[in-house]
Amino acid sequence: MRRSLLPVVVALSLFAAACSGDDTAGDATTTTIDPVDAARAYSEPGPYPVGVVTLALESGPMVEVWYPAVDGTTGTVSYDVRDFVPPAIRDVLTADIPAVYEFDGARDANVADGEFPVVLFSHGFSGFRLQSSYLTSHLASHGMVVVAPDHPSRDLLNVLGGSASGDRPESVDELLQSLDLILAEATTKGSPFEGHIDADHVAALGHSAGGGTALGAALDDRVDGYVAMASGGPADGADYPDRPSFFLAGAIDGVVPPAERTLPAYEAAPAPSRYLEIASVGHNGFDDLCTLGGGTGVIGIAEASGLGAVLDAQPQFRSLGEDGCVEPAAPVEEAFPIIRHAVTSWLRWLFEQDPEPVGLDREVEGAFDLGITIEAK
Repeated sequence: MRRSLLPVVVALSLFAAACSGDDTAGDATTTTIDPVDAARAYSEPGPYPVGVVTLALESGPMVEVWYPAVDGTTGTVSYDVRDFVPPAIRDVLTADIPAVYEFDGARDANVADGEFPVVLFSHGFSGFRLQSSYLTSHLASHGMVVVAPDHPSRDLLNVLGGSASGDRPESVDELLQSLDLILAEATTKGSPFEGHIDADHVAALGHSAGGGTALGAALDDRVDGYVAMASGGPADGADYPDRPSFFLAGAIDGVVPPAERTLPAYEAAPAPSRYLEIASVGHNGFDDLCTLGGGTGVIGIAEASGLGAVLDAQPQFRSLGEDGCVEPAAPVEEAFPIIRHAVTSWLRWLFEQDPEPVGLDREVEGAFDLGITIEAK
């Protein structure tokens, strides 16, 4: 797997700029970073191979953990989305159509030396803990431990099984239980994570309904800030956490329209906060699912298996599954580098690894083929 040296160059450039004071433009210590380079600084994999392990909460839900692995770790990790649906539905999803997502990494690899900050990830409605592996594995390659529980109140298994309650307080509790779990692992003799968790640097990250869960979790004093993707503000008029925040939106999201939900949430959140909107991106532009089903996600898998009539009887589920996967949305592969860079950059700032978020100001708005809009306060 190719490793980019650009993050190192950017970090050194920031250090040089911070040390240059009032030096003239000709001083060798003054470095100007090209906006395109800055906007892509963290879009490539970081210096660490990726390890993955599955844990479980005492209350039952499974928890996926991505983490920096020791040098020399190689391999491929995959999941089949059909493994996250009820068995009766799984038995009929037999079409020969892509249903597996893969990423570079290895299961149960040894953890790299050092202590690493924690990112708690919360999936959306009809999602599951692995749904955004394109991003969670990326963050691990940049030296973060990402911890993601299933939320039975809204995961794909229970939505399709008719047993989802949609209870947001329950999901917040599960996210914080996941933090308790990884912190306990860090102090348990013989655990792979013993001595490897930086408990002083914790963030919450969520997609769709998971964005609301991230906001709720950020009310906990242990959480330093939060990232909400394709989401809105707090549930039921609750207070915003007095924490740094970052809101990301897809400009053509028909499930959570940015002008109605995400942008107002950013405007209402306490400073410091940032807002990033990506043109031609829909609701599922922030998860892996549009890469499956021939580019049409779980809906494409179901239709190819002869379940079109069932989907037609549930138009809400069809619209949720297709949003961001079909035209006018751009291929999600064009959005992934933007999201990877933006989230990594902001988290590195939150975790005090960079003095400012790299490539997250208006100077970089023309750096990608997909247009982006950035606001900050």
